[in-house]
Amino acid sequence: MPGFYTEADYEKSIIELFQNMGYRYVYAPDLDRDFYSPLYEEELKTALHRLNPGMPEDAISETLFKLKNFENAELVQKNAVFMDYLQHGIEVRYFVKGEERSGLVYLVDYKTPSKNSFVIANQWTFIENSKKRPDIILFLNGFPIVLMELKSPSREETEVSEGYRQIRNYMQEIPSMFIYNCICVISDHLTSKAGTITSGEDRFMEWKTKDGNYENTQYAQFDTFFEGMFTRERLLDIIKNFICFSNEGLKQFKILAGYHQYFAVRKAIESTKKATVTDGKGGVFWHTQGSGKSLSMVFYAHLLQDALNSPTIVVITDRNDLDNQLYEQFVKCKDFLRQEPVHATCRKLGEHPAKNDIGLKDWLAGRQANGIIFTTMQKFEESDEPLSERHNIVVMADEAHRSQYGLKEKVDAKTGEIKIGEARVIRNSLPNATYIGFTGTPVSAKDRNTREVFGDYIDIYDMTQAVKDGATRPVYYESRVIKLKFDEKTLNRIDQEYDIMANNADPEVIEKSKKELGQMEAVLGNDATIDSLVSDIINHYENYRADLLTGKAMIVAYSRTIAMKIYKRILKLRPGWTEKVKVVMTESNKDPEKWHAIIGNKHHRDELAKEFKDNNSPMKIAIVVDMWLTGFDVPSLATMYVYKPMQGYNLMQAIARVNRVFKDKEGGLIVDYVGIASALKQAMNDYTARDKKNYGDTDIAKVAYPKFLEKLSICQDIFYGYDYSKFTTGTDLERSKVITGAVNFIVAVNKEKERNIFIKEALLLKQALSLCSSIVERDLRIEAAFFESVRVLVMRLMNQGEEKKISLPEMNARINELLKQSIKSDGVINLFSDVKEELSIFDPKFLEEIAKMKEKNLAVELLKKLILEQLHIYKHTNVVKSEKFSEIIQSIMNRYLNGMLTNEQVIDELLNLAKQISAANKEGDDFGLTPDELAFYDALTKPEAIKDFYRNDELIAITKELTKTLRKNRTIDWQKRDSARAKMRMMIKRLLRRHHYPPEGMDDAVQTVMTQCELWTDNTDMEGSINPFPQNLQNTARYDDIESQHSMVAEDHVSYEKKEDK
Repeated sequence: MPGFYTEADYEKSIIELFQNMGYRYVYAPDLDRDFYSPLYEEELKTALHRLNPGMPEDAISETLFKLKNFENAELVQKNAVFMDYLQHGIEVRYFVKGEERSGLVYLVDYKTPSKNSFVIANQWTFIENSKKRPDIILFLNGFPIVLMELKSPSREETEVSEGYRQIRNYMQEIPSMFIYNCICVISDHLTSKAGTITSGEDRFMEWKTKDGNYENTQYAQFDTFFEGMFTRERLLDIIKNFICFSNEGLKQFKILAGYHQYFAVRKAIESTKKATVTDGKGGVFWHTQGSGKSLSMVFYAHLLQDALNSPTIVVITDRNDLDNQLYEQFVKCKDFLRQEPVHATCRKLGEHPAKNDIGLKDWLAGRQANGIIFTTMQKFEESDEPLSERHNIVVMADEAHRSQYGLKEKVDAKTGEIKIGEARVIRNSLPNATYIGFTGTPVSAKDRNTREVFGDYIDIYDMTQAVKDGATRPVYYESRVIKLKFDEKTLNRIDQEYDIMANNADPEVIEKSKKELGQMEAVLGNDATIDSLVSDIINHYENYRADLLTGKAMIVAYSRTIAMKIYKRILKLRPGWTEKVKVVMTESNKDPEKWHAIIGNKHHRDELAKEFKDNNSPMKIAIVVDMWLTGFDVPSLATMYVYKPMQGYNLMQAIARVNRVFKDKEGGLIVDYVGIASALKQAMNDYTARDKKNYGDTDIAKVAYPKFLEKLSICQDIFYGYDYSKFTTGTDLERSKVITGAVNFIVAVNKEKERNIFIKEALLLKQALSLCSSIVERDLRIEAAFFESVRVLVMRLMNQGEEKKISLPEMNARINELLKQSIKSDGVINLFSDVKEELSIFDPKFLEEIAKMKEKNLAVELLKKLILEQLHIYKHTNVVKSEKFSEIIQSIMNRYLNGMLTNEQVIDELLNLAKQISAANKEGDDFGLTPDELAFYDALTKPEAIKDFYRNDELIAITKELTKTLRKNRTIDWQKRDSARAKMRMMIKRLLRRHHYPPEGMDDAVQTVMTQCELWTDNTDMEGSINPFPQNLQNTARYDDIESQHSMVAEDHVSYEKKEDK
């Protein structure tokens, strides 16, 4: 349609944008290249010589050999080896005058960007398991480092998610292309995201700024994304310094820094450089919990090596569990850091140290540069003797403000002894070091000491921005204190507990107060109260949270004893939950013996951590006291039951366990049994103004529930006039009919506007309900489940993305699972109950049943969807049938939409078309032709008059010879370059002339044959990989399975400023 901005147009815009950034454009079909190699070999060889002028030819040959021959390993492992080559060079051995030497061959010049070759290419065909042609590839010195999958901005039914699925399919079909990949991009103009070969779709992130300014970053323009990431200097910086691998056991994950990490780390480096020559205050790096602070610290430590000429890095935490978690993250990235981090076991080694002991002072004294050592606050003791007086030490303090109190000396009122604060102790121990603080929560407005140690904020990435960017999810709150029926006296005691925590400056005061509040253990551990608590948790979990995502939940207990009581009570009520529920806490010598089997040792806890992080494991509920409340990440964890008063930093760290991103998780839910609401509000006081506004009060009763009612009301209004009451009260059959009737109602030709609104609003309804289902009345939950069932079906039916096949068993399974999760329905819904056959336009019985359907609008959409699926196959196999049937359906639907056809008439015409397609399926059988031979026969006979000049057996003979000749002469040269295609055309024309084809005055007939030949050459062998007439088109195959049936899955490509000769 004229005026539409197509995928091809968008591709052109991207290419032009990159040309303006200094990239050279290459139209791939013009190149003489090997289609079985993912490399741009000509550029690669030239670059290797240019970047390594002193290296002999032997060294370059050895480099090329290593680049093309990776040891047998998983794709991710090969990619990790390549990234190491790319970032640091390849070590090679070679001979000079008979003498063996070794040296580094560099693949990139990071210091002088202009010495590198930057190419943007489209229509780059690559053949491996099948033939694929990604939309755009960026080549750096001949390596395909960026692969982009674009989607049409003007086709409402496509979305950026399709680009992600396409890339995952490419990784199966052309894996070698991804050995050399740094970044994958998916974009539909409105949304552009970048990720790596191991990123899930939820980890593809937007890049929302060109210069690090967070203003106006809610909706980034597409040029902001591309210019923000891919200017030549920026791309080189990202490749060298902001892509790393994290080794998680046997698995490796490739990590690409988000834009907030990139710019903040760069600011931190500049701030640190300045601090080394001034006051040693590097600043405070505040990035909200869950937004990747630990990895930012890894990127920062990596960059420091070059920025400050190999300084020694001391990483300080103030608790052992935090220390271990951060240390483990650094160890996972040791290859990227180019050094192995170590863990200080003591301040100074004694006379007879154990084999693995590392003394902080000894270790610092034993080096003049390099090294990363982890230690806790507790290892710094008061001492007149500095640990080290070196200047080239950078101290990275994690969660600095938790313990970096007290630069000023304090006097003990009882003894008169001068006490030095911990911050002063560290300053005195490393007097010439530079200090930088990293935190996930804000520094308190009252806390001047933290600023005295570190200076001001370097960068702030608050909750609001992190949620907008999809780096974290919001956390919501539900109060269920009332379920425990505490009396006034008990509630007052809990309030006192909060007051003590709020003034916890002095440990002695806290200890004294705890003794005074000794009754808290008795109050919260009361057997009757525990019974009420556990019964409510089980009820809430089973009915509202168990079927959400992976069903992971955490219970935070007040004490170890109470944790064990909760555990035993759960198992008493649910004896079958022994694998589902586990207690996670450290062992103690004072523990009763019967606890040991439950708590276990450190190895047991490590195994539990792995199990809880495994989304498919039977362990769903972890009962904790202090462990796992800081730095422990389980992205699918969406529910936390809190039975422990917490405040300030500790509270914010704990609730952040549920704010991680996971698939379509709407947010995390904190279920409160001890009245943490006011503590939450208090903790938010130090956050940014917009955080206070957006997340100062996230009580589901005030936020999610009103939103749920609002969206429900909109959906009710849209379906005004349609009676769906039987969905609540009827049988399974009646429910099924109500759903299909509702779909029929909303897909009516005159309801396009309402349908679009409904699809958006029903999704928001589902999201709101996922948070507040426990406080929504059952009838309203059932009504919401009805709207969600309708939404899912409408999406499947109306979506024209051809790879999303429509299947009756799959749709039934989806709806039944949905109803089971949302309203605990055990019934079986069978949609389209009037249709007994599977959905197939090749089945006459099915077509008869469709004709009789009462839901005429639905019948129209079903037929249209199934016909379009078949036309999608023709588009890649048979040019004549594709054009013919596409024109017919376009004509039918235009007349229908313009009111020229009634429902009954359009169904008749679509049924007639389906029968024509079914008959076309059998044409080849009549003539003894295979599907691809039939495609050539159709091309030869497209002009009706042709059959007046030739007998049918003559046309069949031409068809057979043409197909045989094409197969016989099939070489890669056909796709390689225009000259080879020209030879192919000449060969076909000679063959046709020998048969006196075409008749005089019908020269246009040859063009159709040529187009079919072009289509044939652009696909893998059609007999083997494409079946244009599948018996069961709609089998419940996943998208990946379906897509692999086609060799060319992208939309038709249009060359940029080039046209192929026809």
